[in-house]
Amino acid sequence: MNLLENIKEALRSVQSNLLRTILTGLIIAIGITSLVGMLTAIDGMKAQIEESFAGFGANNFDVKSRFSNGARVTTDGVAQKTYPPISYREATAFRDEYSQRGVVTVFSNFSGATEIKRGSKKTNPNSRMIGGDENYFFIKGIKIEQGRNFSNSEIQFGNNVCVVGKEIVSALFEKGEDPINQHITFYGSRYTIIGVTEEQGSATAGSGPDRAVVIPLENARRLDRNGTFRYAITASLSDPGKMDYEMGHATGVMRKIRQDRIGDEDSFEIVKSQTLGESLEEVAGFLRIGGFGIGFITLLGAAIGLMNIMMVSVTERTREIGVRKALGATPLRIRQQFLIEAIVICLLGGLLGVLFGIGIGNVVANLVGPGGFLVPWLWIFVAFGICILVGLLSGFFPAYKASKLDPIESLRYE
Repeated sequence: MNLLENIKEALRSVQSNLLRTILTGLIIAIGITSLVGMLTAIDGMKAQIEESFAGFGANNFDVKSRFSNGARVTTDGVAQKTYPPISYREATAFRDEYSQRGVVTVFSNFSGATEIKRGSKKTNPNSRMIGGDENYFFIKGIKIEQGRNFSNSEIQFGNNVCVVGKEIVSALFEKGEDPINQHITFYGSRYTIIGVTEEQGSATAGSGPDRAVVIPLENARRLDRNGTFRYAITASLSDPGKMDYEMGHATGVMRKIRQDRIGDEDSFEIVKSQTLGESLEEVAGFLRIGGFGIGFITLLGAAIGLMNIMMVSVTERTREIGVRKALGATPLRIRQQFLIEAIVICLLGGLLGVLFGIGIGNVVANLVGPGGFLVPWLWIFVAFGICILVGLLSGFFPAYKASKLDPIESLRYE
């Protein structure tokens, strides 16, 4: 009895016990459906969200002060050299020189604990103050829902105008009241609201973008009476393939502006901005772990159920095993027959589970937003690999038991 005959015999056994095979296969199918379905849904939703926000941060890099937290870092008891923060003059000089190669914004997050007033109403002292230019909202991927962006003259002369977040509007205005061209007060000056940003939300308890007030950069510079504001630069490129080259060029430009000597290390930092895709991939990774864990638990129950069915099958076919052994079948061939039968059942259930999983996963993903049909080839191969593994593990003990049966006692079994 060779391997091919074992495969044929396993298929005949599956066919002759069709109802039992279907019920057992459904146990496996449910586990694979949960595994493939969740992983497909996660990948589908991630792809749709990335497509919706394509380009936000994907082509950006930041130029910022080195050791910007102000702390002196020590290594082996030796204090490392600290550098002065990027000044307003240096930031604007970089913007003027580099703007021919890409879109550049200069901004300053100069306060995270400001109180905004409008008449008798005021916000909590947790509003975030930002000085920015006309490119700030475009590069940071922030949409202005109402009103408009800063004009060139407002940026140039530093007019008392501002763009505010949704929480600022909710705190200072009645529901349905139009905030555009209304006045608010902070730092002892009155500002006119010219725009309201789209609601962003915040994953942290700190000041999120909805609590931000953005004013013209020149206006913010005038508030910097002690010269303590820190300025940062973000550049956006049209071709992400040239990112490393452009970062190298920007390093040369900034070293010239900062007058860093040849051989000295950079007195600033240039880092690639974290893209939305990287953030999503990090979150999706945790979701995949959770989905895989749930699917594994379901498959563990399915494997135990399959092992129980195979044990019953061995008991029912004890006489048949005795006949095969009497005709010369070795213990190896007997083990192969039952292992192949278990694997066939798992593969049939796995095929059904993959089809259901792809369908359910795509339906769930498309509930987030319209998108294409995703076929997760990686998870399909993983699912079939798991099916073979489950078949081997759950079929091994019953197959081993069958191979150890005594042929004389088996032939006498009723």
